[in-house]
Amino acid sequence: MNYILDDGIAVISLDDGKANAVSISFVELLNSYLDQAEQEASAVIITGRTGMFCAGFDLKAFQQGAEVADKLVAGGMAMLTRLYEFPLPVIAACDGHAIGMGAFLLMASDNRIGANSDFQICLPETSISMPFTPVLLALIHDRISIAEKTMAVVQSKRYSPAESIAAGFLDKLVDQNRLMEEAKNLAKDLSALPKEYYCMNKRSLRKASLECMHADLK
Repeated sequence: MNYILDDGIAVISLDDGKANAVSISFVELLNSYLDQAEQEASAVIITGRTGMFCAGFDLKAFQQGAEVADKLVAGGMAMLTRLYEFPLPVIAACDGHAIGMGAFLLMASDNRIGANSDFQICLPETSISMPFTPVLLALIHDRISIAEKTMAVVQSKRYSPAESIAAGFLDKLVDQNRLMEEAKNLAKDLSALPKEYYCMNKRSLRKASLECMHADLK
């Protein structure tokens, strides 16, 4: 994972050379970058690499015992909640697979721009025998379209980038070579909005969901 400040925009790049799996160290590092962004940035872009945005939780952590697994899940839920109520605009720029927690990172972002390339977005929990937490369900109810909920959530359907727009994982597609340009242009536009009211109105709009999410973190 890498952080750069580009003309007031915090760009957080996920790239471990593998699956960009969400581990305890992933959660800690992303939170530290969000701390930094709050102090110096006007908007945040989260991106992966070509072919891989994020493939979900690091399943190896779940083999290390209940204590490690519980810490990872709790940290992951807190991270998603923080992103969903983050005071600055959060834009996801996706040009690769977003599976499980990767898809939820998209859902927790304010705006989701996808590259018109070859990847899949999926919630595999049913297919891998995992439940959804209240934090995840809150994001699902807010972001996934009614028409696609059963297929996306219960049936673990795999979506192409184009299909992901109707499902609610992405907002728009752009040419692959214009992905970051589009994300930065949007970040600059959103940065011009009054910060105090951006944060206030975001949290007011999502109040019921955020209350549910915070209750799950206690």
